[in-house]
Amino acid sequence: MEKLDSRKLINRGLIRMKTQANGITINYEIFGDSGPWVVLSHSLLCDLTMWGPQIDALRSNFRVIAFDTRGHGQSEAPDGDYTLDLLAADAKELLDNLDIVRPHWVGLSMGGMIGMTYGINYPDSLSSLVLCDTASRMPPEVQAAWGERINVAKRDGTQGLVSATIARWFTATFREQPRPEIDFVAKLIEQSSVAGYAGCCHAISKINCTNRLNEIRVPTKIIVGDADVSTPVPMSAEIQSAIPNSSLTVIAGASHLSNLEQPQQFNEAMLGFLELF
Repeated sequence: MEKLDSRKLINRGLIRMKTQANGITINYEIFGDSGPWVVLSHSLLCDLTMWGPQIDALRSNFRVIAFDTRGHGQSEAPDGDYTLDLLAADAKELLDNLDIVRPHWVGLSMGGMIGMTYGINYPDSLSSLVLCDTASRMPPEVQAAWGERINVAKRDGTQGLVSATIARWFTATFREQPRPEIDFVAKLIEQSSVAGYAGCCHAISKINCTNRLNEIRVPTKIIVGDADVSTPVPMSAEIQSAIPNSSLTVIAGASHLSNLEQPQQFNEAMLGFLELF
């Protein structure tokens, strides 16, 4: 697999811009020049560059907009607690500013949570959803873990999160190899804003939208790694059961960042779904 180089990825963008949306500066990039719009929404502690293998797969037949979520990458990172409603509103204003109407939404982990919230809050504003390695509710037994992670970041910086996060996000088999993807993600984590991380942790820890998923009326594909320990397969199965007109694909040999650990399987599932439209 080609080494993931964020600088190279940025240079491949057709348009690299920042805009004001919902009171903050949001960084985004556009790839491809024809076809339906696809929005890429990244994981916590990452930025738009985590989507390199998917951008390469999409850009020939789709117009792709990848953006940095509030608190991440080159987007603004204000202090305070964020909510998923706020993060979805950021994205809605970004897309409205660019006159992007009824795009397909592909979101992983936090990006999937934002996508579900977007689909509920803004009915008929999306053409489809691809929800990857994500959850629609946070079990009470893991609530305390989010506060502990915030405390680690405030004490040690986001560098203090690297080891434990990499262990959750990639399988042991993958981590045992000299993989450039792991170094790439570790750098993204190290470079993340503490304020942005804490703000988004508050949003993620409060997610509880399972009972409203039946309000999502667009076709939905759910993708999850079979070894995902952060948002295990049963969480994706619960989402699939709750959303009408949805289907589930389980990626073999992948943990939480299934788009990077098994990009071929991931892209086949994503494209097989999006090419139906």
